[in-house]
Amino acid sequence: MMKKLLILFAWLFVANAFATTESFTTKAKSAYLIDYDSNATIVSKNADVLMPPSSMLKLMTLAVLFDKVKSGELKLDDTLTVSENAHYKKPLWYPASKMCLITGQKISVRDAILGIIVLSAGDASVVVAESIAGSEEKFTDYMQKYAKKIGMEQSSFGNASGLPNPNNLMTSRELALLASHIISEYSDLYPMFATKRFEFEGAQTAWCKDWTHTHTTNYNKLLFSMPGADGLKTGHTDDGGYGMVGSTKIGGRRLIGVINGFRGGNHEALASEMKKLLNYGYKNTQTKVFYHAGDDIIKIPVWYGVRDKVMATVDKNVAITLHKNESIKNVRVLARYDEPVVAPIKAGQKIGEIVVEYNGDVKQRVPMVAKEKVRKIQFIGRIIKNISVMFGGK
Repeated sequence: MMKKLLILFAWLFVANAFATTESFTTKAKSAYLIDYDSNATIVSKNADVLMPPSSMLKLMTLAVLFDKVKSGELKLDDTLTVSENAHYKKPLWYPASKMCLITGQKISVRDAILGIIVLSAGDASVVVAESIAGSEEKFTDYMQKYAKKIGMEQSSFGNASGLPNPNNLMTSRELALLASHIISEYSDLYPMFATKRFEFEGAQTAWCKDWTHTHTTNYNKLLFSMPGADGLKTGHTDDGGYGMVGSTKIGGRRLIGVINGFRGGNHEALASEMKKLLNYGYKNTQTKVFYHAGDDIIKIPVWYGVRDKVMATVDKNVAITLHKNESIKNVRVLARYDEPVVAPIKAGQKIGEIVVEYNGDVKQRVPMVAKEKVRKIQFIGRIIKNISVMFGGK
């Protein structure tokens, strides 16, 4: 095989000139901001410090649930049974955000999701955990394995709701990673995060009916104050302060921000701080997308295949993020692969990589994968192929 290096783009990237790029400041203990397409870090303050995530932890509960929906193990109209652990009269739920459920009640998967997203319903999180794993304790094992699978090496989980527990610890960087994963892997379910109001119609007692009529508005006030905002989750405990994982898409560009340990006083102040963080990213940086997931990139020769070439693509966008006051720099996008690729080839199989370089530094590496499968030719065909090559054929 021969190693191939192909220059796909060699650009002089001209940025809009700003005299300076001001630094971002916040009173929050931790803040982190990334560009979704390039995964470039724009702001980082204590991004790798483990902190209580409060209800932001529910994003992991939802991710595990979404995975079950995507695989077909659960459907949105399936019903889940409420155990006594999620009963609204249990002292645990008295001060906590909830849907107001009672033992034996049936709720749909869809309502559980909306309850967790909009109402930050800890009781619904317990219902989900017990329905999937049999118990909340066993469900934390699911959460831990899922986290490891997507590269969240530091996070740990003590429950499904985010209520105070010494094992509930996450970093802002890993919360952003989780948000990015949810957006990309569950694109059909992600729009539910933009739901501004949800009134649960399944209240079973007079007290709960009153509760569900007065608790309908999403705690994520960014949805109401910033155009393009469409997620994701807030959190608050007395010890941990306020936190938010927020995302906006403006002009086709998505940013993901995380704030934790904020002592602003309420969710409106939290949303204002997140808006400041996101606006900083849009004002001071820009992103160039070279390839979107699924784009045709290059045809690579195949050895012993029923087809001579296979189309290469990427599963995630290839992009670079730069500060707007950067001077003219050299941007190169390279494709590296072995030629030829030996059949059989599976769709999605890694067959190379795309490398984005800026001023000689590697800014992004994205696996290049086969867009379709290529079957191997039969034994006689391989013999004929070898003979053809021996006599100068291809």
